[in-house]
Amino acid sequence: MSGYTVHYLDNSRAHRVLWLLEELGLDYAVKTYPRGKNMRAPAALKALHPLGKSPIVETPFGVLAESGAILEELCLRHPDSGLAPADPLGDDARAYRYWMHAAEGSVMPLLVNKLIFSMIPKNVPWIMRPIGKGISNGLMKTVTDPGLSDQLSLWAATLSETAYFAGDHFTAADIQMSYPVDAMLSRMPPNPVPEALTRWHSAVQSRPAYQRALERGGRYDFAS
Repeated sequence: MSGYTVHYLDNSRAHRVLWLLEELGLDYAVKTYPRGKNMRAPAALKALHPLGKSPIVETPFGVLAESGAILEELCLRHPDSGLAPADPLGDDARAYRYWMHAAEGSVMPLLVNKLIFSMIPKNVPWIMRPIGKGISNGLMKTVTDPGLSDQLSLWAATLSETAYFAGDHFTAADIQMSYPVDAMLSRMPPNPVPEALTRWHSAVQSRPAYQRALERGGRYDFAS
C-alpha cells in the first residue's frame, strides 16, 4: 500500500487530518461517509476500527484512529516539518502538548454537552417541552457555558502573548485546536470576539493547506 486513505465522516473533526496531510505534502485518498439520521457514523467504519468513528487513517504502517493521536504520529514520522517542537522538553513543547490534549480533553466535552443539552426540548413529548427547555437552559447556564467562557478567556490570553497556541510558530497544536475554536465561534460566539483570537483564526484559515483540505473534504458545520 502506498500513501494514505482517510476515512472521512462528512461535517466532522476529520478535517484536521486532511489539513495536516496537506501541510506535510503527503499523498492521500479520501473516502467520505455520510452521517445517518441520528448523526452517527455508518456501521461500515467498524470494519476498520472497533469504535467505528471518524477519522480513521489507513497508512503504510498501520491503521490510525483518534485525531490527536493521528496528528502526533504523523508529526513524529516527519520531524523536519516543523509542525512539532524540535526540543521535546522546551517551553514551546510543553504548551504544544497541553493544547494537543486540551482540544479534545477539556474543550470538546463542553461543546458536545452543550449540543446535547440544546437537543433536549426537541426530544421529549410535546407536553413536556417547556420543562425540557427549562432543563436545557439551566444545564447550559450552570454546566457548559461557564466552562466555555473560561476556555475562551484562556485562548485570548494565550494568543495575546504568542502568535499561535504553542508559541510564535504554527504547529499541529493549532490544527488540533482549530475545530474547538470553530465550534465555539459557531455555537457560542462571544461579543465581541477577542482580537487575538480573530487574528489567529484568520491566519490559520488563510493557510494554503487549510484551503486545500476544504477542497478535498468539503466544508463542515460543526455537527460533531
